[in-house]
Amino acid sequence: MTMSAWFFYAIGAALLYGLHQVFTKMASGRISEGLGGLVVEGTAAVTILLYLAWLRFGGKWNQTASEAGVVYSVLTGVCVGAGTVVFFILFQKGGPLTMVLARRRGVDGHNRNHMLQGGCILAAVAGHSALAIGVAAVEEVNE
Repeated sequence: MTMSAWFFYAIGAALLYGLHQVFTKMASGRISEGLGGLVVEGTAAVTILLYLAWLRFGGKWNQTASEAGVVYSVLTGVCVGAGTVVFFILFQKGGPLTMVLARRRGVDGHNRNHMLQGGCILAAVAGHSALAIGVAAVEEVNE
């Protein structure tokens, strides 16, 4: 069995998005959804800008773009921005952090459970009784 090249990136993304939800839940009672969303997304933009600066000035610049890539990225940004506001409202209304699990059937017909529960673990550590929102990464099994 070998892991796909993307698997460790999936672990990182799941952990970071899990923390995103935990911190959004913690902030939701202390800031309104619009201002909270702006702080979240503004901070995200600065973080990405620092990453791009690191690539540029570190001699590792490899960034490219196409018109379609920019359009899809704008649509993604709209979804992320709206989703962040909706998450703030969800948590302000008392919504719980929950976990999404992934299950897939292998080619041989057996169920394969490859779940990344970083958000769940992080929420438990943070003291939330209803566990974290889910980013489940499904690992491909090469047999």
